Amino acid sequence: MVELREELRSAIADIRCLVYDLRPPALDDLGLAEALRRLAEHYGSEAERLRVTVETPEDLPGLPAAAEVAVYRITQEALTNVVRHARTKSCVVRLAVNEDVALEIVDDSVGIPAERGAGVGLSSMHERASELGGSCVVERAPEGGTRVLVCLPLPKESSKE
Repeated sequence: MVELREELRSAIADIRCLVYDLRPPALDDLGLAEALRRLAEHYGSEAERLRVTVETPEDLPGLPAAAEVAVYRITQEALTNVVRHARTKSCVVRLAVNEDVALEIVDDSVGIPAERGAGVGLSSMHERASELGGSCVVERAPEGGTRVLVCLPLPKESSKE
């Protein structure tokens, strides 16, 4: 009986992890803008020397769930890369919504190497954007550093007219 309870607890923990991977609870609990701010705080405190600023519209419209998850997860992966590789002091996350969702993540590092292999993180960012018919470009920023540019189209009924 004790063994069965342990297996059940383990299965429940696995299910919770799967559900979290599908849609982070922070999106439902806090909304996208505040979830991004909390993510920024987490990465800023994790790296200690990194300051992450989040810029979102004050009146951020409701977005399709898939777009919210994509924005959150792409930001999460980009910030992970900043902490692991950039050796930088600051990073800005900008989100804008018009006919589409535009996400820009820019750091002030030395920039991404011209000759680089696409690791799992970069590939997953590209895949998330592509799954929604969007794009994800990772490049050296003109003013220095690395820039991630994501564009996700919105269904016509969800976009501002």
